[in-house]
Amino acid sequence: MKKFEDIGVQIPTVYLPQKGVDLNRWAVIACDQFTSEPEYWEKVETNVGSAPSTFRLTLPEIFLDAPDEPAMIKAIQEKMRQTLDEKIVEPTDGFILVKRTVDGKTRSGLMLALDLEKYDFNKGSTSLIRATEGTIIERLPPRMKIREGAVLEFPHILVLIDDPQKTVIEQVASKLSDADKVYDFDLMFNSGHLTGYKVPEALEMGVIEALRTLATQEVFSKKYDIQGKPVLLFAMGDGNHSLATAKAIWEKTKEKVGMDHPARYALVEIENVHDSALEFEPIHRVVFGLKKDFHQSISGFFSGNVKEHAVPSLVEMVKQVDNNTTGSQVVGLIEPGNKFSVLEFLKPTTNLSVGTLQQFIDSFMKDGGAEKLDYVHGADVTARLGSQTGNIGFYLPGMDKSDLFKTVILDGALPRKTFSMGEAHEKRFYMESRKIS
Repeated sequence: MKKFEDIGVQIPTVYLPQKGVDLNRWAVIACDQFTSEPEYWEKVETNVGSAPSTFRLTLPEIFLDAPDEPAMIKAIQEKMRQTLDEKIVEPTDGFILVKRTVDGKTRSGLMLALDLEKYDFNKGSTSLIRATEGTIIERLPPRMKIREGAVLEFPHILVLIDDPQKTVIEQVASKLSDADKVYDFDLMFNSGHLTGYKVPEALEMGVIEALRTLATQEVFSKKYDIQGKPVLLFAMGDGNHSLATAKAIWEKTKEKVGMDHPARYALVEIENVHDSALEFEPIHRVVFGLKKDFHQSISGFFSGNVKEHAVPSLVEMVKQVDNNTTGSQVVGLIEPGNKFSVLEFLKPTTNLSVGTLQQFIDSFMKDGGAEKLDYVHGADVTARLGSQTGNIGFYLPGMDKSDLFKTVILDGALPRKTFSMGEAHEKRFYMESRKIS
């Protein structure tokens, strides 16, 4: 493998489905989507049937903590070995350029492997590869159970670069042709179209040198008008806990396996934050099974410094949150019976409304205020789930993607689940894999 330790990059051997595999049934959406919508995963299972599919090679998070979870993990790991033995996937060396078209927009990404030695997800990290949100350590063990016994990784990890001159992904994309295509197909359930191109070896060093330029201290300091800060080249977009899982296992095993082991790296897709088709969407919250009075709890937590403004509809609530002109932090509130209101925090406790709300939710859940908390995409889903008896939903405003890198550099990781790269159906589908043992 070609390794470039100065920028934490490896040009990987990628495994792709052999010809004849039905790619519409092979590719399945990221496991951390539709976690409160079992009907979606029932549709996936029906669509896949007995065909080769990443549905059998990953564990949708809706099944985490299920009684048969250990058996499911064992079956997944065995299916990975079978997939290799039967040559359902075949190796190809090099970068893969990915184009995803959904809802009339096409964004581009580049598949490569990142060096976990250059990544630190802990608070205050100044590593070359950095988390953009808080990592929930408690979420790692179930994921580690899957990866520790796995021979393949199927990533849904999206990592961002800040490349305003479009010197990396866009430059290589402009030099590819139909002759370089390795897959080209429609994704299931109207989730768009996916096209992959094998990047010719002659173009590889152009990518590496462009990344090296972005990683120079001079370019970095000038871009953000800051001095004395370590370079941030790769910032997590989606899949933070998946990359953190890979890191945790690497730290646990590297003394036994040695520094040249494939588990030192993780396959990811990098995207340019300046891609016009890339949009940051807020991630909303739904609390299930309320056990305590929400209104009394939130008023007490903020010492009365929170106001509730009733609004007549979901549309009006979304409008007021998205176009907030109060000067205060606001979030939308959805209650059973299709009751809508806007919460206004008069004395916010963090710089972002998502952080202020999350502090309350964490305290509320810790005190046994509800049975479950979930993170969901889309106003309609939040309203549908939040308006059910015993539940409550929170609609959050989005953040400007252009603020991401400088905010992380200066302030550290954002509150967890602050933003999402697109709505649920726009998320990454499992397609490529890489051997990790």
